[in-house]
Amino acid sequence: MSKKLLLAASALAILNVSPAFAADDADLSALRAEIAAMKQAYESKIGQLESKVQSLEAQQNQTAQKVASVEPAAGNTIPATSVRKINDNSFNPEIGVILQGKYQSFSEDASEFAGFAVGEEAERGKEGLGIDETELNFSANVDDKFRGSATVALHEHDGETEVEIEEAYVETTALPYGAQVKAGRFFSELGYLNSHHAHADDFADRPLTNRAFLNGNYGDDGAQVSFVLPTEFYSEVGGGIYRGDDFPGGSADGSDIGSWTAYGRVGGDIGDNTSWRLGLSTLQVDGATRSGNEGNVTFDGDSGLYIADARAVYAPTGNNAEQEITLQGEFFLRNENGSYEDTDAGTAIVPYDGEQSGWYAQSVYKFHPQWRVGARYSKLYGDDVPAGLAGSAIDHQGHKPRAVGVMVDWTNSEFSRARLQYNREELTRDQEDNQIILQYIMSLGAHGAHAY
Repeated sequence: MSKKLLLAASALAILNVSPAFAADDADLSALRAEIAAMKQAYESKIGQLESKVQSLEAQQNQTAQKVASVEPAAGNTIPATSVRKINDNSFNPEIGVILQGKYQSFSEDASEFAGFAVGEEAERGKEGLGIDETELNFSANVDDKFRGSATVALHEHDGETEVEIEEAYVETTALPYGAQVKAGRFFSELGYLNSHHAHADDFADRPLTNRAFLNGNYGDDGAQVSFVLPTEFYSEVGGGIYRGDDFPGGSADGSDIGSWTAYGRVGGDIGDNTSWRLGLSTLQVDGATRSGNEGNVTFDGDSGLYIADARAVYAPTGNNAEQEITLQGEFFLRNENGSYEDTDAGTAIVPYDGEQSGWYAQSVYKFHPQWRVGARYSKLYGDDVPAGLAGSAIDHQGHKPRAVGVMVDWTNSEFSRARLQYNREELTRDQEDNQIILQYIMSLGAHGAHAY
């Protein structure tokens, strides 16, 4: 098109030359005829080029439609890369980081559970300022049938930074009949809180029950299968088999299955403002050898844990984002058959066949989109021990450990939360520990929503 303008400008200049250089009428007519011929030739050439461009664009569109419509049918092979569109998946995983920190103040120097030998994660933590567990989360769809996820936790213990693989598993995404299979290392579906990471809790610490019976969370290497049943209300059943290495198991060896779980739960809605869930589950550990109380107490034998859980959520205005009242509780019952040894108390290996239990109940009220208050009460019940274990860590001496906690937290967004909590723990007869906890939780990057 620029050549057209050049020709027009040239013709204008020629037609406006001074009289000294003007040509006669015959010459002027000939020049005009030449310009018209050149203009026609160039317009014809430009039209041909534009037609070719349109033809090439149409061919491109047809090719793109053919590539998009190519899908490998059953029994067919996937098309070669020369006719497939390949996307760059170098940033395919969802990557997230959970940052946590605490300030803790205690009125007692020590904290022991009367009648219970607990694991490392059940301890109350160190006093003063410090970072809490930092989580690195990686997750992505592997393909149209599988999804993978991994959580690496970094935390300090006795002045050293420890790196732990909390979860690393794959799960199916497209099995029929409401079925799902999960394999790897993961927090099993056991009660309500166990399958959640601690940063998703409503309080800065776990209830006494989860600390004493599960060392915070039961996470082990194994496989789990679940089924969502075709009922009018929500109903799910499932179970898993595990190596049996995690508390209350331990020291798993060989190819045997060290523990297994089974669970069932139902739930639904009541009107437009209320939802509920009830569940029953069990964890059975065979031939465990576990240690507690910093390695001073050892248990060898079989352990069976049974949990009943309940949860209800009520939205007064019909919108959970504005106001919400949550009620939640779990009851634990454990039967153990084996032997205990308390080296700190100087006891010998003593046969044990006993029962322990506990429960907690909590309520959280969101009175503003960014503000919540909550209260929680938990209590443990020990069992009478044989004479050989009198005075040991698992001798409750008539005391039932209990704790009450109240909290208020502020959530600026789904990625940040600050919390102030007060606890009063009476874990032994002569111990009344008043605790102040100030906590922050920050989420960077992608992090999936937690289950109801």
